[in-house]
Amino acid sequence: MLPNVRPEDILFLDIETVPLAASCKMLDQASQVLWDKKSKQFRNESQSAEDVYERAGIYAEFGKIICISVGLIKEKEPFFFRLKSFFGDDEKVLLAEFSSMLNKFSKNREALLCAHNGKEFDYPYIARRMIINRMIIPDILDNAGRKPWEVKLLDTLDLWKFGDYKSYTSLDLLTTTLNIPTPKDDIDGSMVAGIYYKEHDIRRIARYCEKDVLAVARVLMRFMNLADIEEDKIESVTQF
Repeated sequence: MLPNVRPEDILFLDIETVPLAASCKMLDQASQVLWDKKSKQFRNESQSAEDVYERAGIYAEFGKIICISVGLIKEKEPFFFRLKSFFGDDEKVLLAEFSSMLNKFSKNREALLCAHNGKEFDYPYIARRMIINRMIIPDILDNAGRKPWEVKLLDTLDLWKFGDYKSYTSLDLLTTTLNIPTPKDDIDGSMVAGIYYKEHDIRRIARYCEKDVLAVARVLMRFMNLADIEEDKIESVTQF
């Protein structure tokens, strides 16, 4: 799979998102009305908009990004894997820092991005939040009007489907199936909003996000029939 792709040309990424406020009642009146209307699409009759408000984080119109973690393979086998996270309460600041790094990385004409379910979630979410924050979308993320072969976005979920669009395979299930260490050994995505608003332990969230990035990289290495990324070859850095 992907015989013409070099692992060192790939930037692996994952994002963590939360609702815009700690509770639905803390939103402005217009947003409360719009969330009530939006949540009617999936909540049952016994649930209120407040009951399902933790799900608001998955929608770019009602949520925000609190962490973007990225990973990069720096050397050929044995692979050395570097991780970096952009996180904080100020979404525009972390997006600006991420965008600056991404623009530098994508100067490589062969540069690619890779995420699990990235095409449905991570990539469009980042782009939408950049528009909301009045920012320019990095060229590698902006696929509007491009031909399929011009798009630089890989997705391990999409690759695993092999054209079967009826099913969804979580990263946790895929890593377990492939006997790759699970990234869900501390927290999972459903716990992120609670940890952020109740504990404000954003560094714990960033560590979890980095585990997801590493898992995505290991999955893609398996798809490409390449050697695994060993634990002693992984490091977190402040800059690439």
